[in-house]
Amino acid sequence: MRALLSVYDKTNLTEFARALHDSGHELVSTGGTQAAIAGAGIPVKHVEDLTGFPEILDGRVKSLHPAIYGGILARRDIAEHNAQLAEHGIGTIDVVASNLYPFVDTVSQPDATLIDALENIDIGGPTMIRGAAKNFPHVIVVVDPADYGWISERLASGKDLKQDERRSLARKAFQHVALYDTTISQYLGEDVLEPDETTFGFSKVSTLRYGENPHQQAGLYAAPLSSGGIVRAKQLHGIDMSYTNYLDADAAWRVVADFEEPAATVIKHTNPCGLAVHDDQPTAYQRAFEGDSVSAYGGIVAFNRALTAATAQAMRGVLFDIIIAPSYEADALDVLRRRRRTRLLEVKPASGPQEGLDVRLVSGGALVQQTDDIAESPADWKVVTERQPTDAELADLAFAWRAAKHIKSNTIVLAKDNTLVGMGAGQPNRVVSVHLALRIAEDKAKGSVLASDAFFPFADNIEMAASGGITAIAQPGGSIRDDEVIAAANEHGIAMLFTGTRHFRH
Repeated sequence: MRALLSVYDKTNLTEFARALHDSGHELVSTGGTQAAIAGAGIPVKHVEDLTGFPEILDGRVKSLHPAIYGGILARRDIAEHNAQLAEHGIGTIDVVASNLYPFVDTVSQPDATLIDALENIDIGGPTMIRGAAKNFPHVIVVVDPADYGWISERLASGKDLKQDERRSLARKAFQHVALYDTTISQYLGEDVLEPDETTFGFSKVSTLRYGENPHQQAGLYAAPLSSGGIVRAKQLHGIDMSYTNYLDADAAWRVVADFEEPAATVIKHTNPCGLAVHDDQPTAYQRAFEGDSVSAYGGIVAFNRALTAATAQAMRGVLFDIIIAPSYEADALDVLRRRRRTRLLEVKPASGPQEGLDVRLVSGGALVQQTDDIAESPADWKVVTERQPTDAELADLAFAWRAAKHIKSNTIVLAKDNTLVGMGAGQPNRVVSVHLALRIAEDKAKGSVLASDAFFPFADNIEMAASGGITAIAQPGGSIRDDEVIAAANEHGIAMLFTGTRHFRH
């Protein structure tokens, strides 16, 4: 029996090599792996002892040889294969342990060059792994050091691996190579929508207790080339996160991350029920909380600045499941850690080739689009009514318009003083969303502005908005009844602007 070991990650390598040797395997290895095994006093041959050919091109070519791949790929149940091995003096290879050059670690360095990246693209390793995985009924393929222990115990007991265990190892091996290749592809060209074929690779961060419901399995996965974001949030306190916690937390972080000004938001079921920007963080929080204080209970609150002790004090007495910020003052943590169950997350800005994408699985495949991050300015909008908006109204419209793209369609946002005072979300028709926004805002609707994520199909929306005291409106325009809608706004003295873009979020 023979085992070929060629690994970059040498975790528990010598222990595994010794177990293979003790179970009767002749060890063959390459480069640094061979040196590590030999250094531990374990007999090991160099791969060139089998190939009769030295490593060349600075190690780029060392295992790519028939003496290696014949031994890996030969089917033991085919007499002709065995005869050909004998004819050419090739022995079988029964175990292949390999993992790959650290491509992700290399390209993640700020000073990494293209040459650095190319030199860390493994060739022999993936070929070895694929060959062994293809022939898994006869070859044990190991890519994860976590599997060394149980495989060693099985071989030491004189028992072979079962076919389903070999198959499972082969699947893990193919996935290991697939993720590696996907990462390289993304590095070489970040526009995933450009090629006709695409893959998305993720590595498991943790297994979650369950999905949206207890009968659903769930896990948290990270994109290898990404950094920051909710997936890599540092949990400073509180009970474990659930699937829905991560969904809501991501929605909260995306909202505040979209504002350059100090912002605070309160999220319930992925929708902002409160949002405000203000230079004084406790004030921003208080205004966001008052946007819908009933819905805020048990929700998520997020900030895009370091959370201060004053803000932590302002939140006392309000139950939040999760609190999110890029950092925390020490005194703020002292206060917040008194909340036994509340999760405290420290989140950094997200970056990576997949950050500009929105990917959703649908039956039979996936929908992929760019994220809704178009740069917009009220200076580009068109005033279509007789009355011009005031400077204060225009500022509030810009705030409301930015907020609208984070809320489920049909979306209506009411805002005043850079604060969300009411919103309607996810309704089958827009007039119901207007009604809900006004009902939530109550008296705060008077003198506020309104943003609609898509055009108004009928003037009844404007009539209802006017009844609640709305003074200015921003909407995309483009309805066949725009003239009727504009006329209704003029009748009620409402300033209306067409943005020319819409912000559907389904």
